[in-house]
Amino acid sequence: MSVSNGCKSLGLFCVIVNYGAGSRAWSIARHNGVTGATILLGRGTVRNRILEFLELADIRKEIVMMVADWPTGNKAMDVLVKELDLAKPNHGIGFTIPVRCVNGQHDSGGAESPMYNAIFIVADKGQADEVISAANSAGARGATVINARGSGVHETAMLFSMPIEPEKEVVLILAKAEFTEPICTAVRERCKIDEPGRGIIFVLDVKDTYGLY
Repeated sequence: MSVSNGCKSLGLFCVIVNYGAGSRAWSIARHNGVTGATILLGRGTVRNRILEFLELADIRKEIVMMVADWPTGNKAMDVLVKELDLAKPNHGIGFTIPVRCVNGQHDSGGAESPMYNAIFIVADKGQADEVISAANSAGARGATVINARGSGVHETAMLFSMPIEPEKEVVLILAKAEFTEPICTAVRERCKIDEPGRGIIFVLDVKDTYGLY
């Protein structure tokens, strides 16, 4: 879909990689035309019985978030998939989300329904495991937990221009569209998200995914 009034067609390009690989991912993207990035720290969950038995199921992650025009971003993502071996299991995942332009028009990247959604659940610190358990019971296959807090107790972190008070955790789940509603319902009911102050859930359409199985 074309976007008028001189507004560029932009996308949010994200890769989630093991701790320490974020700088390499950003370097690759920069050398392929991406001009800026934000790297967030988080932890991932791996559904593997052996790792769970050894208490190694939680893995430190880095989330690299980049905004670029679609040709530049897609080119960078193609190189990232190759250089970081995202086509292989457990090497990381990538996804893209259309970005709303400053004039308020939205580029959907096409009229087709999305195959995947990005589900964001903001919950109190320490509740991420319960959120993930509820989500897994409804079909989620994994999650990334982002610590959402400032460097001081009175500071506020920002996620997509939305204030997140200190001592919160953001759980990011990539799920097939048909699982989105059951996952959100399971989390809402078990974690009582609809009660005041218990949390927030929001869902974004995903245009492309890499490394999901």
